[in-house]
Amino acid sequence: MSRAVFIDRDGTLNVERHYLHDPEALEIFPGTGLALRRLMDAGYVLFIVTNQSGIGRGYYTEADMHAVNARLAQILAEDGVWFEKIYFAPEAPEEKSPGRKPSPKFLREAESEFCVDLAQSYMVGDKLLDLQCGWKAGVKKSILVRTGYGSDLECDEPDTVAKAAIVDDITAAVDWILENA
Repeated sequence: MSRAVFIDRDGTLNVERHYLHDPEALEIFPGTGLALRRLMDAGYVLFIVTNQSGIGRGYYTEADMHAVNARLAQILAEDGVWFEKIYFAPEAPEEKSPGRKPSPKFLREAESEFCVDLAQSYMVGDKLLDLQCGWKAGVKKSILVRTGYGSDLECDEPDTVAKAAIVDDITAAVDWILENA
């Protein structure tokens, strides 16, 4: 079975932009590619798990999201990084959605489809929904990054996030995983 790292996209891998839909507006955090490559070199498979409610709200199309994901993949490929799969929930929060985080559906699908050992895997994100998704799936640890909305969450709900590892950014999350695996 494979060990995996499930990663939120906006606010975790790239700078949070309100309903990011333009590939030209994508700004990846410095060091992201090299950090993710270190995970791959250590034998982890990588997945993106993202809520994209802007689609369900009519702010942008699924094609727009795929264009942003393609640009992200292109940039990270320069460092030899790829994702096994990008899971996305296009529904708005008020819509019924089987995969929208905090649902662990996509992590469980990866467990089955890619033979992932969730108990030896990690979930990384900047929102409580990301952490809860990991906890519900039974990952080894959910990790909160202080980028995106993470810093506010840490200040606003310290007791809620106390069982997560809390780090500055995706590079620090990778360091934490590799030191604590």
